[in-house]
Amino acid sequence: MKKYSALILVVVFSLNCGPQKTWHTSTLVFFDTVCELRIFGSSAEFSQAKKEVEKIFSSMEELFSPEKTDLKSSHVQYLLRESLKINKNTDGCFDITVGPLKKAWGFLNGHYRVPSSKEINGLLKAVGMDKLQIKNDEALLPEKMKLDWGGIAKGYGVDLASQAIREMNIQKGFINAGGDIFCWGQNPDNDAWRIGIKHPRKSGFLGILSLKGQGAATSGDYQRFFIKNGLRYHHIFDPLTGYPAKGRQSVTVMGPKVLFCDALSTALFVSKEPENILKKYPDYGAVIVNKEGETLILGKKFDIDLIK
Repeated sequence: MKKYSALILVVVFSLNCGPQKTWHTSTLVFFDTVCELRIFGSSAEFSQAKKEVEKIFSSMEELFSPEKTDLKSSHVQYLLRESLKINKNTDGCFDITVGPLKKAWGFLNGHYRVPSSKEINGLLKAVGMDKLQIKNDEALLPEKMKLDWGGIAKGYGVDLASQAIREMNIQKGFINAGGDIFCWGQNPDNDAWRIGIKHPRKSGFLGILSLKGQGAATSGDYQRFFIKNGLRYHHIFDPLTGYPAKGRQSVTVMGPKVLFCDALSTALFVSKEPENILKKYPDYGAVIVNKEGETLILGKKFDIDLIK
């Protein structure tokens, strides 16, 4: 479930609010990363919202633990079905069965290594969502298949948490779960929320997004990686080859549901034809940095200020 922060909130505070309602901020630790909650409301509303977020995130952590996933849970069943749809719509570029690859390369325990081609070919026999079956609400996994929820479960948790808070009639706020972000209402300056996209090779930002009632997520080759013999090996795998995907430095996806921002950022990182994928998701846009460092903006148009 690890996915380090790739999106950073950029906001200037101007707390000129009445005594009853004001901006509240809390930092939480879930999904092995730092999460931030910021909402506008009373102290009692903030306390209730924080408890709800903690409850949802804690549940997501438990449900989607790599070693203890409850395949009969309604949430797990939902994400299994959504993952199968996304897998089909992305020509296999998004695949939650890459768990054996991440383990073999050392991304689960930090003991990094480059497996032999023979080992990778053997592991690929347990990779591929076409090998996964769902019958009578029960998932049937082949032997040695391990599911990896890192590209979708955290985004789903942010969707659930932000929806629960908005149903409390809290009309302004944002949740940032280690780079999976959802913003709603206006920011403390009564404007759209401004989100910085981290530059994949330099300090500072690649650009600034303006979001309102939208989410965003980033996949990058700089988040978890190791270098051996001058080559960079990262944690975003091409499920067809068994090797880290090539051709991208980072992909940020924006749209109404963080679940899809999360999954599509992985799929577009892997895909050789990202435009075709985004045609199937017309409410989503992407900022892609290719291996040469060039920035491409695809899909639905969002308010983006690129930094030269």
